[in-house]
Amino acid sequence: MKFRPLHDRVVVRRLNAEEKTAGGIIIPDTAQEKPMEGEIVAAGPGARNELGAIIPLDVKAGDRVLFGKWSGTEVKIDGADLLIMKESDLLGVIPGSAPAKAAPTKTTAKSPKA
Repeated sequence: MKFRPLHDRVVVRRLNAEEKTAGGIIIPDTAQEKPMEGEIVAAGPGARNELGAIIPLDVKAGDRVLFGKWSGTEVKIDGADLLIMKESDLLGVIPGSAPAKAAPTKTTAKSPKA
């Protein structure tokens, strides 16, 4: 990426929203809500305190984060739709990666042989 955020700002890429409901109904793009989860693409060096020292950010590139529905400014950089926001707009970091959703398995009760 050819963009470096300043101070305590981060660049976030939204993660794709689910296109189907649990019942299998496909949701059109126009009816989908924008996801409030994303991945940090780039982070600034940090904010300065009253003494002029830089306080580093708590997040880094590659972290999965949650943010408010109306947080950030939408921009297009290198053809990608991204958000630029301050670290204070982030609600939290999602530790590790999301576990893969396993398909439900059928269990059948076997009757004991008499």
